[in-house]
Amino acid sequence: MDQRDLAATVFGSTAARYLSSTVHATGADLDRLADLVRIAPVSSALDLGCGAGHASFALARGGAERVVAYDVSARMLEVVTGAADSRGYRQIETRGGPAERMPFHEASFDMVVTRYSAHHWLDVHRALREVGRVLKPGGLFVVIDVLAPENPLLDTALQAAELLRDPSHVRNYRGSEWHAMLAAANFSQPGADCWKLDMEFDAWVRRIGTSDERIAALKVVFDEFPREVREYYSVSQERSFAIDAGWFEARLQPPAAR
Repeated sequence: MDQRDLAATVFGSTAARYLSSTVHATGADLDRLADLVRIAPVSSALDLGCGAGHASFALARGGAERVVAYDVSARMLEVVTGAADSRGYRQIETRGGPAERMPFHEASFDMVVTRYSAHHWLDVHRALREVGRVLKPGGLFVVIDVLAPENPLLDTALQAAELLRDPSHVRNYRGSEWHAMLAAANFSQPGADCWKLDMEFDAWVRRIGTSDERIAALKVVFDEFPREVREYYSVSQERSFAIDAGWFEARLQPPAAR
């Protein structure tokens, strides 16, 4: 099973949990997405790596005329369809596939959003080129994801814990990496914001269905983290912690500006 199939399997078996997950279903970033659409009306938006659809719901709530929820997991898309119907969001439709190869025509969307998904992409550079292909010139791209610290020790600790918890994890990128990758994909210099995201350990592992063996190993890893790591991530006695999340907002530059 390759990494992409693994992600589809992992998230297919846990899809319903992500619909009710507090971390995923709430947050000021969702209100900010809805406000973006209210301020500058959007006729077509893509939620790339939609998961249980919370960004799609925010876009629809803000008034986007058409929202495509796109994910590699068919089970996640079933959850989105059911939740969208129950909430009356008739403008939401679903499509399946990987971020690196999208079944959409060039310049199909006014806006593309990806929320807590990019750290699962096998080839982030190719995925960003695909975003540029399906986004209209001057269109808006919003990335919301967990951020790795610039400090190598803190970065390594985060990646180790994430991969042990979830074998479909690829990488949480540093802010500097996002700036460089967006520039390489012909996006404007992004506006960026970051905040702390509180993670309760038991909910964190239960949500993804981490095996008992991996949970036991994670507890050892957390208990053996160096002092610098424990302090930065505010690791508690119960092993709950806080990580960095970020918002990057950039526009696809028109051909003349590239």
